[in-house]
Amino acid sequence: MPDLLTPEARDAALPALGETGWGAVEGRDAIRKVWKFRSFVDAWGFMCSAALVAEKLNHHPEWSNVYNVVDVTLSTHDCGGLSELDLKLAQRMDKLAGATEVQRDLAQPIECLCQIHARQAKS
Repeated sequence: MPDLLTPEARDAALPALGETGWGAVEGRDAIRKVWKFRSFVDAWGFMCSAALVAEKLNHHPEWSNVYNVVDVTLSTHDCGGLSELDLKLAQRMDKLAGATEVQRDLAQPIECLCQIHARQAKS
C-alpha cells in the first residue's frame, strides 16, 4: 500500500506542480488541474494517453471531460491522501498535455468551447 507523502516530499514536489497549474482541493488531501484543449479530439487523445500511463502505474485519476475540458483530481484512496503515485501521475500528465491552456483559478466556473460558442451565437 502506498504511503502518504512526508512533509519533506510535499515541500519538495508540490511547489513545482503548483507552478504548472495543479492546486489543492479544499477539504481533501488531493490536487486538481483543469486543462482546456483546442478540441474534443485533443482532449480525448490526452485522456487516452493518460489512461495508459495510469494503468501502468496502477493508479487511476478522478476526472471528467466536457468537450475540450479535462478536469483531473489526484489522491491515493489506499492511503487517504497524496502519495508518490499522485506526483508521478501529475508529472506524466503534464508532459502529455504539453503547452495546453490551463485554468489556474479553480474557484472560477469552468467553461468549455461549446458553452463559449453558444454564448457567441446568441450575441
